[in-house]
Amino acid sequence: MEKVMMKLGGLTCPSCLTKIQKSVETVNGTADVKVLFNAGKVKFSLDPTVTSPQVVQDNIEKMGYTIQGIKTKEV
Repeated sequence: MEKVMMKLGGLTCPSCLTKIQKSVETVNGTADVKVLFNAGKVKFSLDPTVTSPQVVQDNIEKMGYTIQGIKTKEV
């Protein structure tokens, strides 16, 4: 498993948080999704044998938000 943190752009209201969280949760291989509105970040666990951070990034960007940075850490 990997821990992933993505810095988000385009968050304008708390409902953005819910949209992003639901989008990330629908990606097979993700778990423990948390969106931090004030910090502008989404954190989640990812199984790299099932999916990649790029798939999650693509889902978020399709909704009109931007990814301003990605950090991963193997656990």
